[in-house]
This record gives sequence, structure tokens and C-alpha cells, in this order.
Amino acid sequence: MIASLVFATHAAKLVASARDQLTWGTRYDARYVKLNYPGGDVAKTRGVCTDVIIRAYRSVGLDLQKLIFEDKKRSPSAYPAAKLDPNIDHRRVPNMVAFLRRKGTSLSLSRDWQAGDIVWWKLDTGLNHIGLVTDRRGPSGDLMVIHNLSTPKEEDCLKTWKIYGHYRW
Repeated sequence: MIASLVFATHAAKLVASARDQLTWGTRYDARYVKLNYPGGDVAKTRGVCTDVIIRAYRSVGLDLQKLIFEDKKRSPSAYPAAKLDPNIDHRRVPNMVAFLRRKGTSLSLSRDWQAGDIVWWKLDTGLNHIGLVTDRRGPSGDLMVIHNLSTPKEEDCLKTWKIYGHYRW
């Protein structure tokens, strides 16, 4: 009971933070940038899909830049590329997914979605993409997702692309 209450509070903060990002005017920009470590971030006006997740988790006191870098340093074979780079490791979907598989809970791809969950898709082009599930339902009846393909949006897109991962952390 206490764990579900903590997750609900945590999830509400994650969703609120991601929703706030919808007002920033962020544009998709995957360029490599040298960042401070820990706590580094690209400018609010730039970002990729993982930055939505990173920024939301920072709002609840969790720095995925540091957590992913340190976990990758301890267990490089658990990650797709062994080279360590605190400027970019956390901003790549395969690294974020590797971390979530190790530290979070992997759930059914087709049910039990809750606000605060993370969805990993492969786009029709084969590219990896990730988003944060919200507490609002779209016209499909599914929970909506905040993600960034061009600019952060909250959309009814949970089942738009093939789902490869469903995580709760």
C-alpha cells in the first residue's frame, strides 16, 4: 500500500514536470553537447525524446545522467556500447532502456499502463523512441504520452508504433 502511494505521488510529479516541458518551445535537436556532470542538461529550447524523461526524473530528485553513467561504469556489458561518455550516454534510448531493465520493473507490453510509466517504441523507420505515460486518456481510450519527435507533445500515441518496452521505476 505504501509503495503504491509513493509511486502515485512520484508519478504525478513526473507527469506534471513533463507537462511543463510542453510550454518551453523545445525543438528536437540530437547534436552532441558537452555537459556539466552531474546535473548537466542541454538548453531548454533543445532536446530529444530521452530529455523529456531525464528532465521529468530530475524534478523528483533523480539524475539519470549520473545514475546511467555510474551503472554503465560498473556493468559495461549490460549496455550496448562499452565507451563511457557522461555527455551523451543518458540521452540515448538503448542506454536508458538498459538502465530501466536493470533498475526498474519491466511490465506487460499490452496492459496495466499507469501515469508515470515509460514506453519504448520502434518507429516505423526502425528508430528507437521513448515517452512518458500521462494520466489523461485520448480519444482511443488509452492513456496519452508525452514525447518529443519534433517538439514535446502530449498525444494519444501509446499504440501508434510497435511497443518494445514498458517500464516503471
